[in-house]
Amino acid sequence: MPVDERSVHNDISGQVLGPTVQAGIIHGDVYIGNQEPVLPPAPWQLPPAVPLTDRADELLFLRRRRDRCVQRGHPFLAAISGLGGVGKTALALGWLHTLRPSLPGGQLYADLGARSPSGPVDPAETLSRFLRGLGVAPQQVPHTLAERAALYRSLTSRRPVAVLLDDAESAAHVRPLLPGGGSVTLVTSRGRMTGLTLEGGHQLHLEPLAPEDAMELLADTLGDRRVAECPDEAHDLVVLCAGLPLAVRVVGARLAARPRRSIAMMVGALSEERGRLDALAIDGDHSVRAALDLSYRGLPAEAARLYRLLGTHPGRHFDDGLATALLAPAGVTAGAAADLLDALHDTHLITETGEDRYRFHDLVRLHALARAEEEEPAAERAAALRRIAGHYLALATRAEHAVEPRRPTLERDPAAREAHSAPFGDGDAEAALDWLERELPDLVAVIRSVRTTAFPWFSWQLADALWPLFPRRKHYDHWRTVHGEGLAAAREHGDRAAQARMLTSGGLGELGCGAHDRALEMFESAAEILAADGDALGHARTLNYRGLALQRRGEPEAAAVLFTRAAAELPRHGDPRAGGLARLNAAGIALDAARPEEAAAAARAARDVLREAGDPYNAARATTLLGRARLLAGAAEEAEDLLSEALAVLRGVDAGYEVARALEALAEIARDRGATPVARARYEEALDLYVGVHRTERADAVRARLDALDTAG
Repeated sequence: MPVDERSVHNDISGQVLGPTVQAGIIHGDVYIGNQEPVLPPAPWQLPPAVPLTDRADELLFLRRRRDRCVQRGHPFLAAISGLGGVGKTALALGWLHTLRPSLPGGQLYADLGARSPSGPVDPAETLSRFLRGLGVAPQQVPHTLAERAALYRSLTSRRPVAVLLDDAESAAHVRPLLPGGGSVTLVTSRGRMTGLTLEGGHQLHLEPLAPEDAMELLADTLGDRRVAECPDEAHDLVVLCAGLPLAVRVVGARLAARPRRSIAMMVGALSEERGRLDALAIDGDHSVRAALDLSYRGLPAEAARLYRLLGTHPGRHFDDGLATALLAPAGVTAGAAADLLDALHDTHLITETGEDRYRFHDLVRLHALARAEEEEPAAERAAALRRIAGHYLALATRAEHAVEPRRPTLERDPAAREAHSAPFGDGDAEAALDWLERELPDLVAVIRSVRTTAFPWFSWQLADALWPLFPRRKHYDHWRTVHGEGLAAAREHGDRAAQARMLTSGGLGELGCGAHDRALEMFESAAEILAADGDALGHARTLNYRGLALQRRGEPEAAAVLFTRAAAELPRHGDPRAGGLARLNAAGIALDAARPEEAAAAARAARDVLREAGDPYNAARATTLLGRARLLAGAAEEAEDLLSEALAVLRGVDAGYEVARALEALAEIARDRGATPVARARYEEALDLYVGVHRTERADAVRARLDALDTAG
């Protein structure tokens, strides 16, 4: 079926007195007379700050250099480098949170994943998320990296923000993500980002804590008098931790849980760990590895096993539900799994990110994975990944059903039917979409990871379950990625039905972002598979898809032939609704060719079928087209009734493009009657909506009509 075009709308009815402004999609400020600008809500994405020990010199460095930039009217950019576990992110968060009053435009945060197992995050994906956070509607996010970066700079030049780009790979990785105006950006990385000096970036290399400052951190972590009573032993302990805050906190957390254990005993244990390590698997840093090994061996057996299994998770975040799924074979309950996560959190092995979710520090994750590889058999590690995939498939399938309960799906693994608690109700479509959107990066990581396993079907089944998210929230980058991964897995596994589904669903994504040739190629490949396998219904559906691609390529007559075939074949093979959509597409081509009677007949037939099928949105689209056809035939009063009827339905479902089509036709009726103010208002609203959904050709046509109105006036 065609992909819905959805956007925002506004409506005024009845008598209106005084100044009135109608607007569709707006980037930037809105001024009304002498009023203050009306802005979309500011994003506040920074994770919580943690208490800082010392770092007074570093904070002064950042503060002074930012003050100079403010005086000169320049944005502020600084790159914080240093060893893993030295506290780069903690410093950045601690300072940026203090800037909130001076940067009311908001705070943006991205974990760029330079050391993530799934690889660095594509800057285009990060920009898409930033733009959405700044109030850009999903359908307005540009398709290319350059266009996204330009829009991002434009928005932030008018509303400066604080930005934290955490764990960056290189200066090139960061450059597209630098905001405009008087914004403040901090970048963290293991290596020095000297390449950012070209953008005016300041370099701040973070050294480990001095022994006295590390002892202060240890005392704060313990919360008792052991450091004050045994300063020499405390000094030896923090020296063994090399002054790295991560190591000090991990060792301190273990001591805090054992108030009767002396610091001297911990010094002896940590010294043995340091001596045991011939080489460090994590960045050559014996201090962090030794601290993690010591803390890990002090965990209860069930907590240690959860720690190992979480290390096999290919994504960045996890919650109680995932922990429960990982431990299900051992009969661990949801409450017990939550307690085990609390135990890991209390030992500083995991960090809470909000919304009842957790993550590893990247060094800790590598340690957890190393422990899993050493202590869990390969079969158990594979089984853990399968449980992770099953957990996500079950929840994604529930979300899919909440949004599109009647959508036919590919066959699913039995794991999809397992009971998992979900943060959305079975009938709450918006909450389900919000969950899919929040979990999307982790879902993509799982889809990629399972592709080459003994259970690759999770790759295409998860991609299929994600379908309802894509046409609604317009995540085109992920749309392309997940269907590409699903298609590759289906081909390698030889599942032809899955190949056809990935080609058609993925092709609709290509069509939506303007890659018409690629979309047509994918639809034709699906058609070949379905025809060869005797799937008459599936093949008939590709007629409609191929027609859409041809129409977008500027071949309307070839498209009309396919639409006519689809309209005849789809009902015969059991899908009358899709046949109605094909009739609607054929009606559009007839109308564009100025054949109003033919267009009206096809649109009327499509409307009747779609109403019968219980599809009010597409029935309203057909009514709009019927009204436009009757207007072209000279029946203005009938056209007005039809268009008004359709508009009432379309406004209720935020169908921006279709609302604009109805408004444009109603504007023509008002113009022909001499009601110029009404015509102008309708044209202007239609123009805003066309711009909002990137329909440049229609927007240009409406601008020309507005110019003609002004000239005539």
